Amino acid sequence: MISTESFKGKVLVEETQELGEGPTFDPLSGSLFWFDILGKTLCELTVETGVFTKHELPFLGSVLAGIDKDRQLIASDQGLFLRERASGVLTPYVSLEADKPQNRSNDGRMHPSGALWIGTMSKTADTGAGAIYHVAGTQVSKLFEAVSIPNGICFSPDGAVGYFNDSKVNHMMRVDLNPATGMPTGAPSVFIDQSARNGVIDGSVVDLEGTIWNANWDGGAVDRYAPDGRQIARYEIPTRRPTCPAFFGAGFDRLAITSCWEGLDDSERTGDVHAGKIFELGLPVTGKPEPLFKL
Repeated sequence: MISTESFKGKVLVEETQELGEGPTFDPLSGSLFWFDILGKTLCELTVETGVFTKHELPFLGSVLAGIDKDRQLIASDQGLFLRERASGVLTPYVSLEADKPQNRSNDGRMHPSGALWIGTMSKTADTGAGAIYHVAGTQVSKLFEAVSIPNGICFSPDGAVGYFNDSKVNHMMRVDLNPATGMPTGAPSVFIDQSARNGVIDGSVVDLEGTIWNANWDGGAVDRYAPDGRQIARYEIPTRRPTCPAFFGAGFDRLAITSCWEGLDDSERTGDVHAGKIFELGLPVTGKPEPLFKL
């Protein structure tokens, strides 16, 4: 039985987001970025100075990836967009489910090959309405169909293994990949079954040791799993609904965790004073930078 370790970290930003998601650290700017998906906002924390900035968006953004010193990529309910770092100007890059305006992007992550895995879901979380896609340049390939709430997309350090889940099913899946492309080479299998436990497997990230750090939504914790699927630690978070972790800092040795207050009523929000904030876990980690997206 894994004991739960008490929270030793801190709140990074006091402002709350209704649906904080998609955190990532950008070493080119020294900033930690994340989204309030439902608030149509890209949040930015300059780590060294502690300056917090909100960038309004014209869409429901959920995932950001670096491209180069001038540009970033954003996934949204209206497709993928290029973002100019200096001005914030957005330019359409490639469409994603243009025939499904009822859908939006959700969890995603960069594969070491420079390709993006991005999940979609119904804006009302309808069962089986979404999918997970592989985006290499402008080539979009559907990998997995009939997904309800795609989450936990992450990869082993060598790019040979991919992980993902459908939070409605509450299984973390494992699939072998071609490390040069990020495309599956076989069928996914159940890696972790949390359907009979408290909380939901949400966003995940993999460290240099190959261990998986997973946000336990509704369980108020971050769980750590070994590469063979054994749970090796659980760390308490001072809010009920953490959503996704990200390595950050100059050495990628710190762990940030976003959270949300989506779905909580007034009394639940009153009792969960940190819901929607972003946290630092407060222990050293062996993280790694996210790959840049290759146009």
